Amino acid sequence: MLSTIPLRQILFLDLETVPQYEHWNEVPERTKILWEKKTQFQRKEEISPEQYYYERSGILSEFGKIVCLSCGLVIEDKKIRIKSFYGNDEIRILRDFNDLLKSNYFPPNLLLCAHNGKEFDFPYLARRMVIHQIELPRILQIQGRKPWEIPHLDTLDLWKFGDFKHYTSLDLLAYVFNLPSPKSEMEGSEVSKVYYQDKNMEKIKMYCENDVVTLINIFRKMRYESPLERE
Repeated sequence: MLSTIPLRQILFLDLETVPQYEHWNEVPERTKILWEKKTQFQRKEEISPEQYYYERSGILSEFGKIVCLSCGLVIEDKKIRIKSFYGNDEIRILRDFNDLLKSNYFPPNLLLCAHNGKEFDFPYLARRMVIHQIELPRILQIQGRKPWEIPHLDTLDLWKFGDFKHYTSLDLLAYVFNLPSPKSEMEGSEVSKVYYQDKNMEKIKMYCENDVVTLINIFRKMRYESPLERE
């Protein structure tokens, strides 16, 4: 039961990712070939590999990178505390987050929670760490574990109630639970532009942090609890 999990046991998180290269002409030829092969069944015939690269490469861990990782905790069931790792150095982002997980700040039975985390955030994080040869923290080592042993929570999965065909965005859940929209300032599709063209990491950071606040309050609503504000 969700209501029996102490909130201090849960670390809520969200990622913002972008393509590894701003322009198609910067992409190495070998990468272009592999990208075309990887996406040939997802692309419609009229969509070129180049066009699809701008649209989708950021969400594929082999072709994208993490530019912001925000995580949040509920402090004494009263306030939300947020910490973000962000910038141009993905390796530093991953190492700093890894160090945080290894610290004595969290209980040994820590759980990670994200929206669509099982399909995106958790595997993306793990893959980027392996690519950069950063040792995986135990909480991301899920190989060989039984489903009930994996310390991951997913608000999308919780909302499905067993319906595997159903997808609901964080923004839609915020709406149905009468919470402020986390997308009022920008949309996820704009992150790449804000990163490469506007070079506004602070805006991306705030966008990511707003998603975490919304994630926490959606989780609380699922437990029949009132929403909280940031400290």
